[in-house]
Amino acid sequence: MKIFITGGAGFIGSHAAEFYANRECDVVVFDNLSRAKLMKRDDRHARYNWNYLSKYKNVTLVQGDVRDYERIAPYCQDADVIIHAAAQTAVTTSVVEPEPDFGTNMIGTFNVLEAVRRSNTQKTIIYCSTNKVYGDNVNNAPLVEYEKRYDFSDPYKNGIPEDFSIDHCKHTPYGCSKLAADIYMQEWGHLYGHKTGVFRMSCIYGTRQFGVEDQGWVAWFTIAALKGLPITIYGDGKQVRDVLFVGDLIELYNQFVESDLPHGVFNTGGGSGNTMSLLELLDELEENKGEKIPVKYDDWRPSDQKVYISNIDRLRSQLGWEPKTAPHEGVQRLINWVQANSDLW
Repeated sequence: MKIFITGGAGFIGSHAAEFYANRECDVVVFDNLSRAKLMKRDDRHARYNWNYLSKYKNVTLVQGDVRDYERIAPYCQDADVIIHAAAQTAVTTSVVEPEPDFGTNMIGTFNVLEAVRRSNTQKTIIYCSTNKVYGDNVNNAPLVEYEKRYDFSDPYKNGIPEDFSIDHCKHTPYGCSKLAADIYMQEWGHLYGHKTGVFRMSCIYGTRQFGVEDQGWVAWFTIAALKGLPITIYGDGKQVRDVLFVGDLIELYNQFVESDLPHGVFNTGGGSGNTMSLLELLDELEENKGEKIPVKYDDWRPSDQKVYISNIDRLRSQLGWEPKTAPHEGVQRLINWVQANSDLW
C-alpha cells in the first residue's frame, strides 16, 4: 500500500509515517519544514522528525509546500491513502497573519483534493480537522465550575457531538480555514466518491511534539516545566480538554482505512473519560518534578473554549474504537521523552 502524508515531518504526520513504515508500506513524507521558523523555534525542531524518519528505507522524504499544486499533485495521484496533516495550526498566528493561514489550510487542502479528482482513481483521504470548527458556540453549552476545572453539564456531559452547530459564532481565521477545508473534504467524498475521513480533533499529545505557547499545550507545559521556561495561563487555568495520545489516534486512522465506511465525520479525542484541565496538568508536573512550578496569568484569548470534550460515540459505534492510553500514562511517556532529549531546548 502506498501512503502519502502531507505535513509528514510534523507531530501527527511523523507518527503516521512511522506506523505505516513499520507495516512495510511505501510511505512518502511531504513537508516544507516551516514550523520552526513560523513558531520562532530552533531549526532542530523542524528537522527532528524528518531526521528520525530517515532511518526507514521505505520512507521517501520530499520537501515541498502544499500550496504548490504542481509539486504536490504527482504524489497525491500515485498514493492509495493520503493523510492530510499539513496545516497552519496556531489560532493566535491566524489572527495576526490570516493570509498564510488561509493559503496553507484551504488552498493546500483544495490542491490535495483537486489532484485526487484529476487522478480518476479512488483514494482514501484522512483529513486532520479540528474542534475549532465549532467556534465559540461551545462556550454556550452549560458548565459546572469546580475548584480546578470546568465541566459540561447536561445535555453535553458526554461531550460535543458531530451535529453541534457551526453557525452564528466566532471562529478565528484558523477555525474558518479549517472549517472550509473540512466541508470541502466531505463534499469530495459525497460528490466524487472518494473515501474521506474527517477527524475533528481535540487535544492530541505525545512524544516528538514540540509544543509552543499557542499550540500543543500539553507538550508545551511539560517542556516548559521540565526546562524552567516561563508559563503563562490565559484565563483561570480551569479550561478542560479531552486529551488523546498520538499512538491511539494513528490506530484510529488505520481502523478507518481498513473499514468498509465510504466516508465519515468524527469528533476525535479522549472523550469524557480522558479529560484534563490546565491546573490539573500542572499538578501532575509538579508532582513529577517535586517542586512548585511558577506561572503567571493573563486575559482570555479570542474565542478560547472554556471546555471542549469530544463525544466519541460515533467512533465507538462505527469503528469500534476506544482510546487506550490514560492521561497519566501518556503524560509520563511525554515527560520521559523530553528528559531523554533535553538538549533540544
